[in-house]
Amino acid sequence: MSTSVRIWAPNARRVEVVCGDSRRDAEPEPGGWWRGPALAPGEHYAISLDGGPPRPDPRSRWQPDGVHRPSCWIDAATLCSPPPLGFAPPALRDAVIYELHVGTFSPRGTFIAAVEHLDHLVQLGVTHVELMPVAQWAGGHGWGYDGVDLFAPHNAYGGPSGLHYLIRECHQRRLAVLIDVVHNHVGPEGAYLAEFAPYKTPHHRTPWGEAINLDGAGSPEVRRFLIDSALHWLCDYGADGLRLDALHALRDDSDRHFVGELVHEVRAAGAQLGRRFTLIGEYDEHDPRAVVPEDAGGWGLDAHWNDDFHHAMHALLTGEHTGYYADFAAPGTLAKVLRDGYALDGGVSRFRGGPHGVPFGGLPRDRLVGYVQSHDQVGNRGAGERLHQLAGLDRAKIAAAILMTSPFVPMLFQGEEWAASTPFCYFADVESDELRRAIRDGRRAEHAAAGWTGDPPDPTDPRTRDTSVLHWPELCEAPHRDMLAWYRALITARRECPELRDPDPRSIEVREPAGGLEIRRGAFTLRVNLSDRPVPGGDGHCVLASRPLSGGALPPVSCALFQR
Repeated sequence: MSTSVRIWAPNARRVEVVCGDSRRDAEPEPGGWWRGPALAPGEHYAISLDGGPPRPDPRSRWQPDGVHRPSCWIDAATLCSPPPLGFAPPALRDAVIYELHVGTFSPRGTFIAAVEHLDHLVQLGVTHVELMPVAQWAGGHGWGYDGVDLFAPHNAYGGPSGLHYLIRECHQRRLAVLIDVVHNHVGPEGAYLAEFAPYKTPHHRTPWGEAINLDGAGSPEVRRFLIDSALHWLCDYGADGLRLDALHALRDDSDRHFVGELVHEVRAAGAQLGRRFTLIGEYDEHDPRAVVPEDAGGWGLDAHWNDDFHHAMHALLTGEHTGYYADFAAPGTLAKVLRDGYALDGGVSRFRGGPHGVPFGGLPRDRLVGYVQSHDQVGNRGAGERLHQLAGLDRAKIAAAILMTSPFVPMLFQGEEWAASTPFCYFADVESDELRRAIRDGRRAEHAAAGWTGDPPDPTDPRTRDTSVLHWPELCEAPHRDMLAWYRALITARRECPELRDPDPRSIEVREPAGGLEIRRGAFTLRVNLSDRPVPGGDGHCVLASRPLSGGALPPVSCALFQR
Protein backbone atom coordinates (compact mmCIF):
# COMPACT_ATOMS: atom_id res chain seq x y z
CA MET A 1 0.00 0.00 0.00
CA SER A 2 1.25 3.48 -0.90
CA THR A 3 2.57 5.68 1.89
CA SER A 4 2.49 8.75 -0.35
CA VAL A 5 -0.37 11.22 -0.31
CA ARG A 6 -2.00 11.80 -3.71
CA ILE A 7 -4.02 14.91 -4.47
CA TRP A 8 -6.35 15.65 -7.35
CA ALA A 9 -5.91 19.35 -8.11
CA PRO A 10 -6.18 19.75 -11.91
CA ASN A 11 -6.06 23.56 -11.90
CA ALA A 12 -3.13 24.00 -9.51
CA ARG A 13 0.29 25.07 -10.74
CA ARG A 14 2.03 24.00 -7.56
CA VAL A 15 1.04 21.63 -4.76
CA GLU A 16 2.90 21.36 -1.47
CA VAL A 17 2.54 18.95 1.43
CA VAL A 18 2.89 20.90 4.67
CA CYS A 19 4.19 19.08 7.74
CA GLY A 20 4.63 21.52 10.59
CA ASP A 21 7.03 24.21 9.39
CA SER A 22 8.17 22.09 6.45
CA ARG A 23 6.81 22.42 2.91
CA ARG A 24 7.59 19.67 0.41
CA ASP A 25 6.67 19.82 -3.25
CA ALA A 26 4.34 17.24 -4.75
CA GLU A 27 5.12 15.93 -8.22
CA PRO A 28 2.56 16.26 -11.04
CA GLU A 29 1.05 13.11 -12.51
CA PRO A 30 -1.37 12.56 -15.42
CA GLY A 31 -5.00 13.55 -15.06
CA GLY A 32 -4.48 16.49 -12.73
CA TRP A 33 -3.06 14.34 -9.93
CA TRP A 34 -0.09 15.15 -7.72
CA ARG A 35 2.01 12.77 -5.63
CA GLY A 36 3.50 13.97 -2.37
CA PRO A 37 6.31 12.55 -0.27
CA ALA A 38 6.05 9.39 1.80
CA LEU A 39 4.38 9.89 5.17
CA ALA A 40 4.73 7.91 8.37
CA PRO A 41 1.69 6.63 10.28
CA GLY A 42 0.60 9.29 12.76
CA GLU A 43 2.28 12.12 10.84
CA HIS A 44 0.23 15.32 10.59
CA TYR A 45 0.11 17.04 7.21
CA ALA A 46 -1.89 19.49 5.11
CA ILE A 47 -2.05 20.50 1.47
CA SER A 48 -1.22 23.94 0.03
CA LEU A 49 -2.26 24.91 -3.49
CA ASP A 50 -0.21 27.57 -5.28
CA GLY A 51 1.20 28.89 -2.03
CA GLY A 52 -2.20 29.22 -0.39
CA PRO A 53 -3.22 28.30 3.16
CA PRO A 54 -2.78 24.70 4.29
CA ARG A 55 -5.94 22.63 3.90
CA PRO A 56 -6.90 19.13 5.03
CA ASP A 57 -6.38 16.32 2.54
CA PRO A 58 -9.70 15.73 0.69
CA ARG A 59 -9.11 11.99 1.21
CA SER A 60 -7.98 12.34 4.83
CA ARG A 61 -8.65 9.27 6.94
CA TRP A 62 -8.43 11.19 10.21
CA GLN A 63 -8.99 14.78 11.30
CA PRO A 64 -7.99 14.60 14.96
CA ASP A 65 -8.38 18.35 15.51
CA GLY A 66 -11.39 19.05 13.34
CA VAL A 67 -12.19 20.16 9.82
CA HIS A 68 -9.87 23.17 9.66
CA ARG A 69 -6.72 21.58 11.01
CA PRO A 70 -4.14 19.22 9.45
CA SER A 71 -4.90 15.63 8.55
CA CYS A 72 -3.25 12.63 10.18
CA TRP A 73 -1.78 9.90 8.01
CA ILE A 74 -3.17 6.42 8.74
CA ASP A 75 -2.39 3.04 7.26
CA ALA A 76 -5.76 1.74 6.11
CA ALA A 77 -4.64 -1.83 6.83
CA THR A 78 -4.89 -1.07 10.56
CA LEU A 79 -8.57 -0.14 10.36
CA CYS A 80 -10.37 -3.26 9.22
CA SER A 81 -12.72 -5.26 11.42
CA PRO A 82 -13.71 -8.16 9.16
CA PRO A 83 -16.64 -10.26 10.37
CA PRO A 84 -15.85 -13.44 12.29
CA LEU A 85 -15.53 -16.61 10.27
CA GLY A 86 -18.94 -18.00 9.44
CA PHE A 87 -20.80 -14.74 10.04
CA ALA A 88 -22.94 -13.42 7.21
CA PRO A 89 -25.69 -10.84 7.77
CA PRO A 90 -29.17 -12.26 7.32
CA ALA A 91 -31.11 -11.43 4.16
CA LEU A 92 -33.21 -8.30 4.39
CA ARG A 93 -36.42 -10.36 4.46
CA ASP A 94 -35.21 -11.69 7.84
CA ALA A 95 -33.74 -8.42 9.09
CA VAL A 96 -34.65 -5.97 11.82
CA ILE A 97 -32.74 -2.70 11.35
CA TYR A 98 -31.99 -0.29 14.19
CA GLU A 99 -31.17 3.32 13.31
CA LEU A 100 -28.62 4.62 15.80
CA HIS A 101 -27.20 8.10 16.35
CA VAL A 102 -23.84 7.66 18.05
CA GLY A 103 -23.84 11.11 19.65
CA THR A 104 -27.08 10.59 21.59
CA PHE A 105 -27.14 6.81 22.00
CA SER A 106 -25.16 7.25 25.20
CA PRO A 107 -24.33 10.22 27.46
CA ARG A 108 -20.68 10.21 26.30
CA GLY A 109 -21.76 10.02 22.68
CA THR A 110 -18.84 7.99 21.34
CA PHE A 111 -18.29 4.82 19.35
CA ILE A 112 -16.82 3.09 22.40
CA ALA A 113 -19.68 4.16 24.70
CA ALA A 114 -22.21 2.79 22.22
CA VAL A 115 -20.76 -0.69 22.73
CA GLU A 116 -22.10 -0.71 26.30
CA HIS A 117 -25.65 -1.03 24.93
CA LEU A 118 -25.14 -3.49 22.08
CA ASP A 119 -26.33 -6.42 24.18
CA HIS A 120 -29.66 -4.62 24.56
CA LEU A 121 -30.00 -4.68 20.76
CA VAL A 122 -29.17 -8.39 20.63
CA GLN A 123 -31.81 -9.16 23.27
CA LEU A 124 -34.30 -7.02 21.37
CA GLY A 125 -33.80 -9.10 18.22
CA VAL A 126 -32.02 -6.55 16.05
CA THR A 127 -29.94 -7.91 13.16
CA HIS A 128 -28.54 -4.72 11.56
CA VAL A 129 -27.26 -1.57 13.28
CA GLU A 130 -27.57 1.43 10.99
CA LEU A 131 -25.25 4.23 12.08
CA MET A 132 -26.30 7.73 11.17
CA PRO A 133 -23.47 9.49 9.27
CA VAL A 134 -20.05 9.31 10.89
CA ALA A 135 -17.90 11.22 8.35
CA GLN A 136 -16.14 14.23 9.89
CA TRP A 137 -18.16 17.44 10.16
CA ALA A 138 -17.53 20.79 11.84
CA GLY A 139 -17.92 20.94 15.60
CA GLY A 140 -18.57 18.24 18.14
CA HIS A 141 -22.22 17.24 18.06
CA GLY A 142 -24.60 17.10 15.10
CA TRP A 143 -26.71 14.74 13.07
CA GLY A 144 -23.82 14.04 10.70
CA TYR A 145 -25.43 15.07 7.42
CA ASP A 146 -23.04 18.01 7.00
CA GLY A 147 -19.89 15.93 6.63
CA VAL A 148 -16.94 17.43 4.74
CA ASP A 149 -14.17 14.82 5.15
CA LEU A 150 -15.81 11.75 3.65
CA PHE A 151 -13.08 9.24 4.53
CA ALA A 152 -12.57 10.28 8.18
CA PRO A 153 -14.68 9.04 11.13
CA HIS A 154 -15.83 11.94 13.28
CA ASN A 155 -13.17 12.89 15.82
CA ALA A 156 -15.65 13.68 18.62
CA TYR A 157 -17.04 10.14 18.29
CA GLY A 158 -13.60 8.61 18.73
CA GLY A 159 -12.10 8.69 15.25
CA PRO A 160 -10.79 5.66 13.35
CA SER A 161 -9.90 3.51 16.33
CA GLY A 162 -13.33 4.06 17.89
CA LEU A 163 -15.20 3.08 14.75
CA HIS A 164 -12.94 0.06 14.31
CA TYR A 165 -13.80 -1.04 17.87
CA LEU A 166 -17.56 -0.51 17.47
CA ILE A 167 -17.74 -2.52 14.24
CA ARG A 168 -15.64 -5.30 15.76
CA GLU A 169 -17.88 -5.49 18.82
CA CYS A 170 -21.02 -5.53 16.67
CA HIS A 171 -19.61 -8.41 14.65
CA GLN A 172 -18.69 -10.31 17.79
CA ARG A 173 -22.39 -10.15 18.67
CA ARG A 174 -23.39 -11.12 15.13
CA LEU A 175 -24.82 -7.69 14.45
CA ALA A 176 -24.33 -6.37 10.93
CA VAL A 177 -23.31 -2.72 10.55
CA LEU A 178 -24.73 -0.32 7.98
CA ILE A 179 -23.28 3.18 7.67
CA ASP A 180 -25.33 6.14 6.45
CA VAL A 181 -23.36 8.04 3.79
CA VAL A 182 -24.09 11.43 2.23
CA HIS A 183 -23.06 11.97 -1.40
CA ASN A 184 -25.54 14.67 -2.40
CA HIS A 185 -23.83 17.63 -0.70
CA VAL A 186 -21.10 18.60 1.73
CA GLY A 187 -21.51 20.69 4.85
CA PRO A 188 -21.27 24.47 4.96
CA GLU A 189 -18.22 24.67 7.24
CA GLY A 190 -14.82 23.18 6.47
CA ALA A 191 -15.79 22.16 2.93
CA TYR A 192 -12.55 22.85 1.05
CA LEU A 193 -13.17 20.40 -1.79
CA ALA A 194 -14.06 23.11 -4.30
CA GLU A 195 -10.65 24.74 -3.78
CA PHE A 196 -8.99 21.58 -5.08
CA ALA A 197 -11.10 20.63 -8.08
CA PRO A 198 -14.59 20.88 -9.68
CA TYR A 199 -16.38 18.82 -7.07
CA LYS A 200 -19.48 21.02 -7.47
CA THR A 201 -21.38 22.24 -10.52
CA PRO A 202 -23.54 25.35 -11.08
CA HIS A 203 -25.53 23.46 -13.72
CA HIS A 204 -27.66 21.68 -11.12
CA ARG A 205 -29.14 22.92 -7.85
CA THR A 206 -30.17 21.08 -4.71
CA PRO A 207 -31.73 22.26 -1.43
CA TRP A 208 -28.15 22.80 -0.24
CA GLY A 209 -27.04 24.94 -3.20
CA GLU A 210 -24.82 23.87 -6.08
CA ALA A 211 -24.98 20.14 -6.75
CA ILE A 212 -22.15 17.66 -6.56
CA ASN A 213 -20.60 17.42 -10.04
CA LEU A 214 -21.66 14.01 -11.35
CA ASP A 215 -21.97 14.79 -15.05
CA GLY A 216 -19.83 17.82 -15.95
CA ALA A 217 -16.17 18.40 -16.71
CA GLY A 218 -14.06 16.49 -14.19
CA SER A 219 -17.02 14.39 -13.03
CA PRO A 220 -15.31 11.00 -13.56
CA GLU A 221 -12.86 11.85 -10.75
CA VAL A 222 -15.66 13.20 -8.54
CA ARG A 223 -17.59 9.97 -9.00
CA ARG A 224 -14.42 8.01 -8.25
CA PHE A 225 -13.92 10.05 -5.07
CA LEU A 226 -17.43 9.25 -3.80
CA ILE A 227 -17.21 5.57 -4.73
CA ASP A 228 -13.81 5.25 -3.04
CA SER A 229 -15.29 6.83 0.08
CA ALA A 230 -18.11 4.26 0.08
CA LEU A 231 -15.66 1.40 -0.43
CA HIS A 232 -13.50 2.77 2.38
CA TRP A 233 -16.25 2.15 4.97
CA LEU A 234 -16.96 -1.32 3.58
CA CYS A 235 -13.51 -2.67 2.73
CA ASP A 236 -11.21 -0.79 5.11
CA TYR A 237 -13.48 -0.72 8.18
CA GLY A 238 -15.44 -3.89 7.49
CA ALA A 239 -18.95 -2.44 7.53
CA ASP A 240 -21.61 -4.71 6.03
CA GLY A 241 -23.52 -2.16 3.98
CA LEU A 242 -24.53 1.43 3.43
CA ARG A 243 -27.60 3.59 3.65
CA LEU A 244 -27.40 6.16 0.83
CA ASP A 245 -28.88 9.52 1.77
CA ALA A 246 -31.38 11.42 -0.44
CA LEU A 247 -30.65 9.79 -3.79
CA HIS A 248 -33.26 12.04 -5.40
CA ALA A 249 -30.86 14.95 -4.76
CA LEU A 250 -28.07 13.39 -6.85
CA ARG A 251 -28.41 15.39 -10.06
CA ASP A 252 -26.95 13.27 -12.84
CA ASP A 253 -27.74 13.43 -16.55
CA SER A 254 -25.06 10.89 -17.48
CA ASP A 255 -25.92 7.86 -19.59
CA ARG A 256 -25.16 5.74 -16.54
CA HIS A 257 -26.52 7.15 -13.31
CA PHE A 258 -24.03 7.50 -10.49
CA VAL A 259 -26.03 5.19 -8.21
CA GLY A 260 -25.89 2.38 -10.76
CA GLU A 261 -22.12 2.80 -11.04
CA LEU A 262 -21.72 2.84 -7.26
CA VAL A 263 -23.78 -0.33 -6.88
CA HIS A 264 -21.73 -2.08 -9.57
CA GLU A 265 -18.44 -1.15 -7.86
CA VAL A 266 -19.67 -2.26 -4.44
CA ARG A 267 -20.88 -5.58 -5.82
CA ALA A 268 -17.49 -6.16 -7.48
CA ALA A 269 -15.62 -5.35 -4.25
CA GLY A 270 -17.87 -7.67 -2.27
CA ALA A 271 -17.29 -10.51 -4.73
CA GLN A 272 -13.54 -10.05 -4.41
CA LEU A 273 -13.79 -10.23 -0.61
CA GLY A 274 -16.35 -13.03 -0.56
CA ARG A 275 -18.92 -10.78 1.08
CA ARG A 276 -22.39 -9.57 0.08
CA PHE A 277 -22.77 -5.88 0.97
CA THR A 278 -26.23 -4.40 1.60
CA LEU A 279 -27.18 -1.14 -0.12
CA ILE A 280 -30.29 0.74 0.97
CA GLY A 281 -31.30 4.13 -0.43
CA GLU A 282 -33.38 7.03 0.74
CA TYR A 283 -35.42 7.81 -2.35
CA ASP A 284 -38.38 10.17 -2.72
CA GLU A 285 -39.27 9.68 -6.38
CA HIS A 286 -41.57 6.68 -5.81
CA ASP A 287 -40.03 4.76 -8.67
CA PRO A 288 -39.04 1.10 -8.31
CA ARG A 289 -36.09 1.59 -10.70
CA ALA A 290 -34.01 2.19 -7.57
CA VAL A 291 -34.33 -1.50 -6.62
CA VAL A 292 -34.58 -3.04 -10.08
CA PRO A 293 -31.31 -4.69 -11.26
CA GLU A 294 -29.14 -2.58 -13.53
CA ASP A 295 -29.40 -5.06 -16.40
CA ALA A 296 -33.18 -4.53 -16.27
CA GLY A 297 -32.88 -0.74 -16.39
CA GLY A 298 -32.62 0.03 -12.68
CA TRP A 299 -29.90 0.91 -10.18
CA GLY A 300 -29.74 -2.41 -8.35
CA LEU A 301 -30.14 -1.31 -4.73
CA ASP A 302 -31.26 -3.96 -2.26
CA ALA A 303 -34.04 -1.73 -0.91
CA HIS A 304 -35.10 1.84 -0.31
CA TRP A 305 -36.86 3.57 2.56
CA ASN A 306 -40.64 3.55 2.18
CA ASP A 307 -41.73 6.95 3.46
CA ASP A 308 -45.31 6.21 2.39
CA PHE A 309 -45.62 3.56 5.08
CA HIS A 310 -44.58 6.03 7.76
CA HIS A 311 -46.70 8.88 6.43
CA ALA A 312 -49.85 6.77 6.10
CA MET A 313 -49.36 5.33 9.59
CA HIS A 314 -48.69 8.75 11.11
CA ALA A 315 -51.71 10.35 9.43
CA LEU A 316 -53.96 7.52 10.61
CA LEU A 317 -52.78 7.41 14.21
CA THR A 318 -52.24 11.11 14.93
CA GLY A 319 -54.85 12.71 12.66
CA GLU A 320 -52.20 15.09 11.35
CA HIS A 321 -53.10 15.92 7.74
CA THR A 322 -51.14 19.08 6.98
CA GLY A 323 -48.04 19.43 4.77
CA TYR A 324 -47.02 16.22 3.05
CA TYR A 325 -49.43 14.27 5.27
CA ALA A 326 -52.25 15.70 3.11
CA ASP A 327 -51.48 12.98 0.56
CA PHE A 328 -52.11 10.30 3.19
CA ALA A 329 -55.29 11.60 4.83
CA ALA A 330 -57.80 9.62 2.82
CA PRO A 331 -59.31 6.52 4.46
CA GLY A 332 -57.69 3.34 3.24
CA THR A 333 -54.29 4.86 2.50
CA LEU A 334 -52.37 2.64 4.92
CA ALA A 335 -54.16 -0.42 3.55
CA LYS A 336 -53.14 0.62 0.02
CA VAL A 337 -49.49 0.92 1.06
CA LEU A 338 -49.59 -2.52 2.69
CA ARG A 339 -51.08 -4.00 -0.47
CA ASP A 340 -49.32 -2.05 -3.21
CA GLY A 341 -46.05 -0.83 -1.70
CA TYR A 342 -46.59 2.84 -2.50
CA ALA A 343 -49.46 5.24 -1.88
CA LEU A 344 -48.09 7.70 -4.44
CA ASP A 345 -47.93 5.53 -7.54
CA GLY A 346 -49.08 7.81 -10.33
CA GLY A 347 -52.07 9.60 -8.87
CA VAL A 348 -52.29 13.28 -8.07
CA SER A 349 -50.28 14.45 -5.08
CA ARG A 350 -51.89 17.43 -3.36
CA PHE A 351 -48.61 18.29 -1.66
CA ARG A 352 -46.56 18.11 -4.87
CA GLY A 353 -49.18 19.72 -7.04
CA GLY A 354 -49.53 17.06 -9.72
CA PRO A 355 -49.21 13.38 -10.62
CA HIS A 356 -46.37 11.62 -8.86
CA GLY A 357 -44.87 8.16 -8.67
CA VAL A 358 -44.89 4.85 -10.50
CA PRO A 359 -46.55 1.61 -9.31
CA PHE A 360 -44.22 -0.68 -7.36
CA GLY A 361 -45.86 -3.63 -9.06
CA GLY A 362 -45.14 -7.21 -8.12
CA LEU A 363 -41.63 -6.68 -6.79
CA PRO A 364 -40.87 -8.37 -3.44
CA ARG A 365 -41.70 -6.09 -0.56
CA ASP A 366 -38.37 -6.72 1.18
CA ARG A 367 -37.06 -4.14 -1.28
CA LEU A 368 -38.85 -1.53 0.83
CA VAL A 369 -37.83 -0.56 4.37
CA GLY A 370 -40.79 0.30 6.57
CA TYR A 371 -40.63 2.35 9.74
CA VAL A 372 -42.88 4.26 12.11
CA GLN A 373 -40.14 6.52 13.46
CA SER A 374 -36.83 7.75 12.05
CA HIS A 375 -34.34 10.52 12.72
CA ASP A 376 -36.05 12.73 10.11
CA GLN A 377 -39.65 12.13 11.10
CA VAL A 378 -38.93 12.67 14.79
CA GLY A 379 -36.12 15.21 14.63
CA ASN A 380 -37.67 17.52 12.06
CA ARG A 381 -40.71 18.15 14.22
CA GLY A 382 -40.86 21.29 16.28
CA ALA A 383 -39.86 19.72 19.58
CA GLY A 384 -38.49 16.37 18.38
CA GLU A 385 -41.55 14.48 19.61
CA ARG A 386 -41.73 10.72 19.26
CA LEU A 387 -44.84 8.90 18.06
CA HIS A 388 -46.05 7.90 21.51
CA GLN A 389 -45.80 11.52 22.63
CA LEU A 390 -48.09 12.55 19.76
CA ALA A 391 -50.51 9.64 19.54
CA GLY A 392 -50.29 7.94 22.93
CA LEU A 393 -48.79 4.65 24.04
CA ASP A 394 -51.68 2.48 22.87
CA ARG A 395 -51.53 3.79 19.31
CA ALA A 396 -47.73 3.50 19.31
CA LYS A 397 -48.14 -0.18 20.17
CA ILE A 398 -50.53 -0.58 17.27
CA ALA A 399 -48.01 1.03 14.93
CA ALA A 400 -45.32 -1.41 16.09
CA ALA A 401 -47.60 -4.39 15.51
CA ILE A 402 -48.49 -3.30 11.98
CA LEU A 403 -44.80 -2.72 11.22
CA MET A 404 -43.76 -6.15 12.47
CA THR A 405 -46.50 -7.95 10.55
CA SER A 406 -45.94 -6.00 7.33
CA PRO A 407 -44.13 -7.46 4.30
CA PHE A 408 -41.55 -4.65 4.48
CA VAL A 409 -38.12 -4.73 6.15
CA PRO A 410 -38.76 -3.25 9.62
CA MET A 411 -36.56 -0.47 10.95
CA LEU A 412 -36.66 1.02 14.44
CA PHE A 413 -35.29 4.36 15.57
CA GLN A 414 -33.26 4.36 18.77
CA GLY A 415 -35.38 4.47 21.90
CA GLU A 416 -38.60 3.72 20.04
CA GLU A 417 -38.66 0.21 21.49
CA TRP A 418 -39.15 1.48 25.02
CA ALA A 419 -41.10 4.69 24.28
CA ALA A 420 -38.12 6.78 25.32
CA SER A 421 -39.07 9.90 27.24
CA THR A 422 -36.32 11.91 25.58
CA PRO A 423 -37.03 13.76 22.33
CA PHE A 424 -34.71 13.70 19.34
CA CYS A 425 -34.20 17.30 18.31
CA TYR A 426 -32.26 18.82 15.47
CA PHE A 427 -28.91 20.15 16.69
CA ALA A 428 -25.70 21.39 15.09
CA ASP A 429 -22.39 22.55 16.52
CA VAL A 430 -20.55 24.96 14.20
CA GLU A 431 -17.77 27.45 14.82
CA SER A 432 -19.03 30.29 12.61
CA ASP A 433 -21.31 32.82 14.30
CA GLU A 434 -22.87 33.59 10.92
CA LEU A 435 -23.72 29.94 10.37
CA ARG A 436 -25.14 29.67 13.87
CA ARG A 437 -27.52 32.55 13.16
CA ALA A 438 -28.47 31.05 9.79
CA ILE A 439 -29.22 27.66 11.37
CA ARG A 440 -31.35 29.22 14.10
CA ASP A 441 -33.26 31.43 11.64
CA GLY A 442 -33.78 28.54 9.23
CA ARG A 443 -35.17 26.35 11.95
CA ARG A 444 -37.60 29.04 13.07
CA ALA A 445 -38.78 29.51 9.47
CA GLU A 446 -39.37 25.78 9.01
CA HIS A 447 -41.20 25.67 12.31
CA ALA A 448 -43.49 28.53 11.33
CA ALA A 449 -44.16 27.07 7.87
CA ALA A 450 -45.29 23.82 9.48
CA GLY A 451 -47.82 25.74 11.57
CA TRP A 452 -46.28 24.85 14.91
CA THR A 453 -46.56 27.37 17.73
CA GLY A 454 -43.80 28.57 20.02
CA ASP A 455 -40.08 28.70 19.36
CA PRO A 456 -38.27 25.47 18.48
CA PRO A 457 -35.29 24.42 20.60
CA ASP A 458 -32.14 26.32 19.59
CA PRO A 459 -30.20 23.79 17.47
CA THR A 460 -26.89 25.48 18.29
CA ASP A 461 -27.41 25.33 22.06
CA PRO A 462 -25.50 22.33 23.54
CA ARG A 463 -28.47 21.68 25.82
CA THR A 464 -30.57 20.72 22.78
CA ARG A 465 -28.25 17.80 22.12
CA ASP A 466 -28.12 16.95 25.80
CA THR A 467 -31.92 16.67 26.06
CA SER A 468 -31.86 14.23 23.13
CA VAL A 469 -29.56 11.72 24.81
CA LEU A 470 -31.29 8.46 25.63
CA HIS A 471 -31.96 7.89 29.32
CA TRP A 472 -31.15 4.21 29.73
CA PRO A 473 -32.18 3.75 33.41
CA GLU A 474 -35.84 4.28 32.48
CA LEU A 475 -35.95 0.88 30.73
CA CYS A 476 -36.81 -0.66 34.08
CA GLU A 477 -39.60 1.81 34.79
CA ALA A 478 -43.25 1.85 33.78
CA PRO A 479 -44.45 2.35 31.09
CA HIS A 480 -41.12 1.87 29.31
CA ARG A 481 -40.55 -1.75 30.35
CA ASP A 482 -44.04 -2.63 29.10
CA MET A 483 -43.37 -1.14 25.67
CA LEU A 484 -39.99 -2.89 25.52
CA ALA A 485 -41.65 -6.23 26.31
CA TRP A 486 -44.17 -5.56 23.51
CA TYR A 487 -41.44 -4.88 20.96
CA ARG A 488 -39.46 -7.94 22.00
CA ALA A 489 -42.55 -10.12 21.67
CA LEU A 490 -43.39 -8.74 18.23
CA ILE A 491 -39.85 -9.19 16.93
CA THR A 492 -39.74 -12.73 18.31
CA ALA A 493 -43.01 -13.57 16.60
CA ARG A 494 -41.73 -12.17 13.29
CA ARG A 495 -38.51 -14.15 13.58
CA GLU A 496 -40.19 -17.43 14.50
CA CYS A 497 -43.14 -17.20 12.06
CA PRO A 498 -42.05 -16.99 8.42
CA GLU A 499 -45.54 -15.91 7.29
CA LEU A 500 -45.14 -12.63 9.16
CA ARG A 501 -42.07 -11.63 7.15
CA ASP A 502 -43.02 -13.07 3.77
CA PRO A 503 -42.17 -10.36 1.18
CA ASP A 504 -44.38 -11.78 -1.57
CA PRO A 505 -47.03 -9.12 -2.31
CA ARG A 506 -49.59 -11.94 -2.61
CA SER A 507 -48.90 -12.98 0.99
CA ILE A 508 -50.88 -10.16 2.59
CA GLU A 509 -54.61 -9.49 2.70
CA VAL A 510 -55.91 -6.27 4.21
CA ARG A 511 -59.50 -5.58 5.26
CA GLU A 512 -60.85 -2.36 6.72
CA PRO A 513 -63.76 -2.98 9.07
CA ALA A 514 -65.32 0.11 10.60
CA GLY A 515 -62.92 1.75 13.01
CA GLY A 516 -60.09 -0.66 12.44
CA LEU A 517 -57.86 -2.76 10.26
CA GLU A 518 -57.39 -6.47 9.68
CA ILE A 519 -54.14 -7.83 8.24
CA ARG A 520 -53.95 -11.51 7.23
CA ARG A 521 -50.55 -13.15 6.88
CA GLY A 522 -50.93 -16.87 6.23
CA ALA A 523 -52.35 -18.45 9.37
CA PHE A 524 -52.04 -15.18 11.29
CA THR A 525 -54.41 -12.22 11.55
CA LEU A 526 -53.61 -8.89 13.14
CA ARG A 527 -56.85 -7.29 14.32
CA VAL A 528 -56.66 -3.53 15.02
CA ASN A 529 -59.33 -1.59 16.88
CA LEU A 530 -58.99 2.18 16.59
CA SER A 531 -62.51 2.89 17.84
CA ASP A 532 -63.66 3.93 21.29
CA ARG A 533 -65.61 0.71 21.92
CA PRO A 534 -64.77 -3.01 22.11
CA VAL A 535 -64.90 -5.07 18.91
CA PRO A 536 -64.92 -8.85 18.35
CA GLY A 537 -61.54 -10.55 18.23
CA GLY A 538 -60.17 -12.66 15.40
CA ASP A 539 -60.33 -16.32 14.49
CA GLY A 540 -58.09 -18.76 16.34
CA HIS A 541 -56.15 -18.26 19.52
CA CYS A 542 -54.59 -15.00 20.61
CA VAL A 543 -50.80 -14.97 20.28
CA LEU A 544 -50.19 -11.39 21.39
CA ALA A 545 -52.39 -8.53 22.53
CA SER A 546 -51.48 -4.92 23.25
CA ARG A 547 -54.20 -4.83 25.93
CA PRO A 548 -55.88 -7.80 27.67
CA LEU A 549 -58.91 -9.12 25.80
CA SER A 550 -62.25 -9.06 27.56
CA GLY A 551 -64.49 -11.98 26.72
CA GLY A 552 -62.59 -12.44 23.48
CA ALA A 553 -63.17 -8.81 22.45
CA LEU A 554 -60.50 -6.19 21.69
CA PRO A 555 -60.66 -3.18 24.01
CA PRO A 556 -60.74 0.30 22.45
CA VAL A 557 -57.50 1.44 20.78
CA SER A 558 -55.77 -1.92 20.88
CA CYS A 559 -54.63 -4.75 18.64
CA ALA A 560 -54.11 -8.48 18.87
CA LEU A 561 -52.43 -11.14 16.77
CA PHE A 562 -54.41 -14.33 16.26
CA GLN A 563 -53.32 -17.68 14.83
CA ARG A 564 -55.77 -20.05 13.19
